[in-house]
Amino acid sequence: MASELEPEVQAIDRSLLECSAEETAGKWLQATDLTREVYQHLAHYVPKIYCRGPNPAPQREDMLAQHVLLGPMEWYLCGEDPAFGFPKLEQANKPSHLCGRVFKVGEPTYSCRDCAVDPTCVLCMECFLGSIHREHRYRMTTSGGGGFCDCGDTEAWKEGPYCTKHELNISETEEEEDPLIHLTEDMIARTYNIFAIMFRYAVDILTWEKENELPPDLEVVGKSDTYYCMLFNDEVHTYEQVIYTLQKAVNCTQKEAIGFATTVDRDGRRSVRYGDFQYCEQAKSVIVRNTSRQTKPLKVQVMHSSIVAHQSFGLKLLTWLGSIIGYSDGLRRILCQVGLQEGPDGENSSLVDKLMLCDSKLWKGARSVYHQLFMSSLLMDLKYKKLFAIHFAKNYERLQSDYVTDDHDREFSIADLSVQIFTVPSLARMLITEENLMTTIIKTFMDHLKHRDVQGRFQFERYTALQAFKFRRVQSLILDLKYVLISKPTDWSDELRHKFLEGFDAFLELLKCMQGMDPITRQVGQHIEMEPEWEAAFTLQMKLTHVISMMQDWCALDEKVLIEAYKKCLAVLMQCHSGFTDGEQPITLTLCGHAVDTIRYCVSQEKVSIHLPVSRLLAGLHVLLSKSEVAYKFPELLPLSELSPPMLIEHPLRCLVLCAQVHAGMWRRNGFSLVNQIYYYHNVKCRREMFDKDIVMLQTGVSMMDPNHFLMIMLSRFELYQIFSTPDYGKRFSSENTNKDVVQQNNTLIEEMLYLIIMLVGERFSPGVGHVNATDEIKREIIHQLSIRPMAHSELVKALPEDENKETGMESVIEAVACFKKPGLTGRGLYELKPECTKDFNLYFYHFSRAEQSKAEEAQRKLKRQNREDTALPPPVLPPFCPLFASLVNILQSDVMLCIMGTILQWAVEHNGYAWSESMLQRVLHLIGMALQEEKQHLENVSEESVVTFTFTQKISKPGESPSNSPSILAMLETLQNAPYLEVHKDMIRWILKTFNAIKKIRESSSTSPVAEAEGTIMEESSKDKDKAERKRKAEIARLRREKIMAQMSEMQRHFIDENKELFQQTLELDASTSTVLDNSPMISDTPLIALGPEQTQITEQRQIVTCILCQEEQEVKVDNKAMVLAAFVQRSTVLSKNRNKFIQDPEKYNPLFMHPDSFWQTKEQRRQQRLRVHTSYDVENGEFLCPLCECLSNTVIPLLLPPRSISNRLDFSDQPNLVQWIKTVSQQIKALQILQKEESKFSTLSSENSQSMIEPQFPEGFRPDFQPKNPYSESIKEMLTTFGTATYKVGLKVHPNEEDPRVPIMCWGSCAYTIQTIERILNDEEKPLFGHLPCRQDDCLKSLTRFAAAHWTAASFSVVQEHFCTLFASLVPDEKYGNLPSILDIDMFHLLVSLVLSFPTLQCQDFSGFSLTTGDLHIFHLVTMAHIVQILLTSCTEENGMDQENPTGEEELAVLALYKTLCHCAGSALKEIPSGWHLWRSVKAGIMPFLRCSALFFHYLNGVPAPSEIQVIGANQFEHLCSYLSLPSNLICLFQENSKIMNTLIESWCNNNEVKKYLEGGRQAISYARESNKLIDLPDDYSSLINQASNFSCPKSGGDKSRAPTLCLVCGTMLCSQSYCCQTELEGEDVGACTAHTYTCGSGVGIFLRVRECQVLFLAGKTKGCFYAPPYLDDYGETDQGLRRGNPLHLCKERFKKIQKLWQQHSITEEIGHAQEANQTLVGIDWQHL
Repeated sequence: MASELEPEVQAIDRSLLECSAEETAGKWLQATDLTREVYQHLAHYVPKIYCRGPNPAPQREDMLAQHVLLGPMEWYLCGEDPAFGFPKLEQANKPSHLCGRVFKVGEPTYSCRDCAVDPTCVLCMECFLGSIHREHRYRMTTSGGGGFCDCGDTEAWKEGPYCTKHELNISETEEEEDPLIHLTEDMIARTYNIFAIMFRYAVDILTWEKENELPPDLEVVGKSDTYYCMLFNDEVHTYEQVIYTLQKAVNCTQKEAIGFATTVDRDGRRSVRYGDFQYCEQAKSVIVRNTSRQTKPLKVQVMHSSIVAHQSFGLKLLTWLGSIIGYSDGLRRILCQVGLQEGPDGENSSLVDKLMLCDSKLWKGARSVYHQLFMSSLLMDLKYKKLFAIHFAKNYERLQSDYVTDDHDREFSIADLSVQIFTVPSLARMLITEENLMTTIIKTFMDHLKHRDVQGRFQFERYTALQAFKFRRVQSLILDLKYVLISKPTDWSDELRHKFLEGFDAFLELLKCMQGMDPITRQVGQHIEMEPEWEAAFTLQMKLTHVISMMQDWCALDEKVLIEAYKKCLAVLMQCHSGFTDGEQPITLTLCGHAVDTIRYCVSQEKVSIHLPVSRLLAGLHVLLSKSEVAYKFPELLPLSELSPPMLIEHPLRCLVLCAQVHAGMWRRNGFSLVNQIYYYHNVKCRREMFDKDIVMLQTGVSMMDPNHFLMIMLSRFELYQIFSTPDYGKRFSSENTNKDVVQQNNTLIEEMLYLIIMLVGERFSPGVGHVNATDEIKREIIHQLSIRPMAHSELVKALPEDENKETGMESVIEAVACFKKPGLTGRGLYELKPECTKDFNLYFYHFSRAEQSKAEEAQRKLKRQNREDTALPPPVLPPFCPLFASLVNILQSDVMLCIMGTILQWAVEHNGYAWSESMLQRVLHLIGMALQEEKQHLENVSEESVVTFTFTQKISKPGESPSNSPSILAMLETLQNAPYLEVHKDMIRWILKTFNAIKKIRESSSTSPVAEAEGTIMEESSKDKDKAERKRKAEIARLRREKIMAQMSEMQRHFIDENKELFQQTLELDASTSTVLDNSPMISDTPLIALGPEQTQITEQRQIVTCILCQEEQEVKVDNKAMVLAAFVQRSTVLSKNRNKFIQDPEKYNPLFMHPDSFWQTKEQRRQQRLRVHTSYDVENGEFLCPLCECLSNTVIPLLLPPRSISNRLDFSDQPNLVQWIKTVSQQIKALQILQKEESKFSTLSSENSQSMIEPQFPEGFRPDFQPKNPYSESIKEMLTTFGTATYKVGLKVHPNEEDPRVPIMCWGSCAYTIQTIERILNDEEKPLFGHLPCRQDDCLKSLTRFAAAHWTAASFSVVQEHFCTLFASLVPDEKYGNLPSILDIDMFHLLVSLVLSFPTLQCQDFSGFSLTTGDLHIFHLVTMAHIVQILLTSCTEENGMDQENPTGEEELAVLALYKTLCHCAGSALKEIPSGWHLWRSVKAGIMPFLRCSALFFHYLNGVPAPSEIQVIGANQFEHLCSYLSLPSNLICLFQENSKIMNTLIESWCNNNEVKKYLEGGRQAISYARESNKLIDLPDDYSSLINQASNFSCPKSGGDKSRAPTLCLVCGTMLCSQSYCCQTELEGEDVGACTAHTYTCGSGVGIFLRVRECQVLFLAGKTKGCFYAPPYLDDYGETDQGLRRGNPLHLCKERFKKIQKLWQQHSITEEIGHAQEANQTLVGIDWQHL
């Protein structure tokens, strides 16, 4: 920036720089009217400094403002040079014990789940790390910005409020001392003056409404005529709309428009045009016109530049005030006084009020500046925090209304400060008592929901988007109410009671408007036309759930409050029910000699509503009466006698009947809205205050009325009364051939009703209903969740209801009921139920959904079978009821209940005559079991004199009355025990009979009358024998069936193997004897195996027959057959490279002949099986396709070939030349070729007549350069050779395919070499043997790739390949024709070896002197090995190691030393001091090992010689075995000694290269050997340090702005600003995001990133492909937390990170993405290139 600033600064008005702060301040001190003086100064200077042109220049403005405007104020305030004044103040000041750090967006915040008073109490990272809470259960989140750290606030923490840093600041004196005592009187007065003027100025100018004139005291005479067209932010228009509009309105480029839009979004406003009024007005009209079509237009103002200037300075002032008060608490106190001082206009006239009330008129930037100021002043001064809270509460209604009509997000509204005020318990109590805050909040809330129906209930019909938007904003009021209630009072004053109950009244009014809202009527005939609006009502219910629970918690804390609240609630319920019986006829029901009066009401015909908050609140309060024992202490104070049980149960019962009917399918025509309502009614988010409370309300009603009466009313509401009250109705019903649907519906309704009775009697786990505490309730929930299946921690948490602090209470009890199993490499940790807890399993647990119930039943029965128990699932033993609910159990022995049970059992006995279902019977058996358990409990716990009134056993033994003489229930059970159609329920019936006998025994032992029970036991015995026989027979049948299935399966497997031979075995030998001797074991065991050279072990290649996966034809792989190919995928890679910033500048001109040890291409081969699906995961334009069999991503094919060397190998002649002769010969042949080329070029220039006169040049003996070898391959194979060759060329260089390009063969050799290198590296890193078990994919890949590369010269241009050979050869044996070749340091030797060996045949086939090809291979290999040793000695021999003495010097060491001396001699003295020979030899061995391993792989696949068994395992002496396999001497230096003649000259020529000299003199870097494997970066163990690093990272493009999606590259550790406009760059003509752009420089198109805010790994490949992958961070429960939703502390899992690293090293990222995109269609729709 500096260079741009220079001319500007020069141009600054001299007068500004000469203005002295000291003098100005002096003038002010003398002034009589200070305000006028200061205002004149500002009026004169502000427009000269701010807003001088179209673009803001913040540095210049800040510098001048400090000098001219703020400087004088600081002088005035200190009365001396502020450079001395402020430090003095700071020293006198006591450091604060509050932290008060305001959070940036994305910064990590921590809340302690054990000690925080509520979840809004958070610590910043620094305080957290220094606090006791890091050892507790904490929750980590990323801040949305705007809150502040609560460290040091004693009201926020139950314990440990201070971190180690702030603990030091606690003063010994407890009472608040006045912070002003540290300031002089004089200073206080001056500060007061200047603060009052400045603060008022800032508030006035920021809330100024006129657009082209200033406040009168700021007007100046010669005003310039310049205006700004100012664009304001709103939350309605999208980025795209704004960018498009701006391009049209102010004709700027897209980049500029994006810049404008980003600033508007960040700061809330930005000037988009600067000039005269007309010019700006015109832009304004275009913007307004363009954005007003669908929505309200963008807000644009044309403002005079001087107003904008003053406003900019106003903001600057507020920031300045914020920083000044940081020096001293005294200054802070004065600012608070100034802000809250009432102005002349009385109410709401203080500056703070003025700002707050104008909040929604200000722009984003201004708001956040003054909110920050409030936080650092008013909220940090405890005395003024209280006063501010009162001001806030007084204005609450207006502030909220402003917020609701405003469109900015909550965090930009002053209303958001409620979380800072209302969550402080002492402030909340004070505001409730003094400002009646509860009532205010609820009333404000009610005022915003205007729509009511005739009964005064809320009505959310025709719910438009705008209303929905408003409704969302209104809900924030509920949040405020939650904050106020979140900390419960311990001691109540009368005032607090009074005000709380007043608030409770208001709350009841709110619930009254909800009681019965959204009523529904069953649709008959046709389907409903329009789905009614149901979401609003449920949203309201969900938001209020916690508030309702908290209201009850408050009531529970004080007996007086509880009694009053109960009365009030009952009264409101009465009002709601006042129209209860209107127009509904009374009827009388009779059954079993009982009669009851009720009304006629059918759920299936009348209106019914699922919303009954008043009844449910009363149910909650009723339970509290029982729990707190108020009901027994003060019965006279409670209106219990006035309760009318039938009225209490009516509505909840209707609601439950509605659910039953929906399950029975009677409401299908009401559409999905009803299904959703029922779903949420039972859902864990709502059920606590909906379904659960309805059950409690019914329990309350039943406990106060005759159970027979209740059951009759219930039968009537379920519309089943008819069936049970008329004898034989059931028979008639089924015989009349009634509609199948109706029968089915009635069956379901009977099942649902029985289920309801089970729930009413069995659900006593709420404290107050049964004798239990809260942990028992949670334990039971967990037991039942885990009975379904083992679950992960997060699933369990989701299945349990959360309280207002987002806690489920699970952690405290989970250890008691479950064991934790740690996760493996994938998956997550699971909790499994402890076996001793299964006895508590209740099949009819009321929170099971239908699906969960059947899964749980299945799982529990399976468990019992495994433990060889009988499979009955009897009802568990239950805790006793509390006295208030004790009479509930009598339902089980009431006459109507027994009648219902008897009727259903009767149907089951005469099973053909009636319509009944097994699950109906199962429920009846369960109920009988419950009754027996109950009676047993009563008998066991009974005291001496009292009589057990629960006599279920006697009642079920009695047969029916005289007219019908139906058998007793017991008799029917004994009949059913042997019914063949009830297999499943036998165990349960047996359990019931056993329990019945046990109870009789207990009764007999207590009474003396003997009862005949013999027949029962005899029956039991005989049935047991029958049972055994039956079981045996069944087991036999099952065994036979299993055997049959197994036989079928193995048959199918054989069939599959036959059909897919090539999957299971690539090489099917025709001769059975050879099939045992596969390619690993040598034919003759005692000869050493040698892979190359004249002594190469000769192997007869087995014939290979393969099957085509497309047409299933078999064919032998032969030279002249059609080509068979493998699908393959070629990709660029930098996995092995050490310098990631190298970039191919111009791919068209780049010559890849010499591979620098640093840049690579790679191929992988793919073959797998998978199911087929729609394909979208590949890119057809790039020639990609999926393998037809296994769906792996591929982009080319490799032909299958025979070993190419065996084809072109001519006869071996005995004596082969040694290296020296061979080099000579080859050099001569190359010379001959050069002469020939020259001749040819002359030929073309000379005329053809003279051509005869040319002399034949001299050739070495037996060399015939004119010989063109015949191509041995068939046409189709040749075509495939070209195809694959062109593919590597195209992908590797990113150019258009061109078969003729001379670089094609080089690319093929390079990809072969690189693929071998990567596989060698992977095996090395995993410490696996070289020729151990390569997966068949890699084995086939290497074999085909090597053979292909070896055969490729036959398809390429002959002369081109020859030319390549000559050039490559010249890099080792210098030749004056080829100058300017890379030095020996810059060549990757293995690539050189592969290219030389594979291009050598073009020279060798013209040589008829009898040199064999293998000799050439051997010599090339030896030559390259020696070059590599020199390379290692030059670059890699590190300093002296002190271990030299103990190691005796062998011949190797001496030889190395000699060689090193030769090198020193050639290279001059620049080489380092001579280390010991032992050390040198060790470096050489280590450095050359990877090269030898790669070469072994290469020659193994090239020549097909099996590897000796010693290399196939990891063991000692690998080096020696490798050398013998590669026909090298194990003392490598012998090579130099044997060929010293030529080697000395070669070494000299290598060392004389300029680059080598430069390196030795330290002028450049070189790669040292052995190369380290690249790893992904090291990640910190604790995830929060990553979050912290990311929150400190700001976007590199948009000046210090926080990045929204910081993303870490795992390959090189760079942090990027992903997914945002600011960092998009252009790549190949497309706009791409930062990550995609980075992959091209860092990973040649492939990238692995960690998205820090989301905690997920991102894989990218190219511009179009990507997927998300599970992160390597797990919480203590072995789960990942993508999106950081749960906030559990996360730690690095090393194994998972290794897995990602392995994917990267094996180049499987692209394939992983392919599979992910195939499996998950949603991934395809993501614009990966914008990430």
